[in-house]
Amino acid sequence: MGLLTHELENRFKEVGSQENTPDPLVIAKFFNPSGSGTWYATEYENGICFGYVQLVENEFGYFSMAELESVKCPPFNLPIERDLYFGEKPLSEACPELKPTIERRKELLKMQHQKDELREMNTAKENNGKDEFER
Repeated sequence: MGLLTHELENRFKEVGSQENTPDPLVIAKFFNPSGSGTWYATEYENGICFGYVQLVENEFGYFSMAELESVKCPPFNLPIERDLYFGEKPLSEACPELKPTIERRKELLKMQHQKDELREMNTAKENNGKDEFER
């Protein structure tokens, strides 16, 4: 049996890219039942997930579902499992230690949005001064 159901795959499609979401929604959680290793999936497409991975180093990144499904965890050769009791939640709730990082990302995205708005306003002002032939 695979780690992802058709329902989960459809849910990932519904949610889509969360690239510009400061506190992305975790759709599925996978874990090593006999040791360390947790994968919080926020996006999925064509067999590849993106999310937050807690292993030797905790980091955001891509991981292959086929690779997760092939892992046999020592000492009992158990497979990686999906947490069947995990309900969708923002990453800040799934991993409270990330709250400062998520708050900083919110600030950076807000600043980028403001910068983009200013750029658009300046471009509009520049274009208003030109006649139709110059545009």
